[in-house]
Amino acid sequence: MSNYKVTVLGAGLAGCEAALWLAGKGVQVTLYEQKPTHFSPAHKSAGFAELICSNSLKAERLDSASGLLKEEMRRMGSQLLEAAEEARVAAGGALAVDRDAFSAAVTRRVEECPNITVVREQVEHIDESAPILVATGPLTDGALADEIGRLTGDERLHFYDAVAPIVTAESLDYNKVFAASRYDRGEADYLNCPFNKAEYEAFHAALASAERAPLHAFDAGAEQGAQPDPDAHGKKADTVTVYEGCMPIEIMAARGADTMRFGPLRPVGLVDPNTGHRPWANVQLRAENKERTLYNIVGFQTNLKWGEQKRVFSMIPGLENAEFVRYGVMHRNTFLDAPR
Repeated sequence: MSNYKVTVLGAGLAGCEAALWLAGKGVQVTLYEQKPTHFSPAHKSAGFAELICSNSLKAERLDSASGLLKEEMRRMGSQLLEAAEEARVAAGGALAVDRDAFSAAVTRRVEECPNITVVREQVEHIDESAPILVATGPLTDGALADEIGRLTGDERLHFYDAVAPIVTAESLDYNKVFAASRYDRGEADYLNCPFNKAEYEAFHAALASAERAPLHAFDAGAEQGAQPDPDAHGKKADTVTVYEGCMPIEIMAARGADTMRFGPLRPVGLVDPNTGHRPWANVQLRAENKERTLYNIVGFQTNLKWGEQKRVFSMIPGLENAEFVRYGVMHRNTFLDAPR
């Protein structure tokens, strides 16, 4: 297949996997990536396969859809899963990675592949005269987003997604925080912050009433020079469409006092060693790197103003003096209505 040439747009997870697979079959691949000449408001690194939201690639159990998919990919020779193994961090039954190490491992594989030519520039037009694979992902914007809309003939759809804060391990109160995995399955890879009923009710009240950032404040991407989203200008997260699978924690809190307790703050399968009982609610922290010096607050995607994040999330037991190295932010994702 050495005479075949394919262009791939976007060096995210899908684009890199596709480029590496094609190159492995002898196809000459030209891979376009807009970073570092242009960043979306959500991207921060010039590396390939940058993970924006969670550092978890989900469950590995073969009786789960995500676990079965990963096993199928392994058997097909997925190089991104090989990179994920190199960058793996402890996460119980899930495959989670050090996002910087993962990106570096993927970038190295792509740049060292003799059949891949990397072009770092922004693409605004899709050349229909030659084979092209568009893998620019949900953060596609500008002229290329318009071009995709023209080719598909349908109005683009969108929702708002958010990322969770990250705190330093050394700033946690280990007199309150304890290590455990639910039902004692596997290693005690998660840190747990247990609430009693009074603590939870105070936290819920503070979270539900906390001040949120207008969406344009982030979507404007001032540092990158992007334009505000005209559909979201000045709006709050609860007035636009959000992704139900990655819902901002403050919107979840607004849906009811117990909603979080049956979601990311569910206490089932855990026992607080300080009380000998199951907590009323529980926040889990997952390692961000192999050294376990950084932890993300699991399920705490948010669009609160940064000062409010510090104030409210410091009410979580064990996080009273937490040092935040990244605050949560919200961004717009664009997708295609594939079934139609």
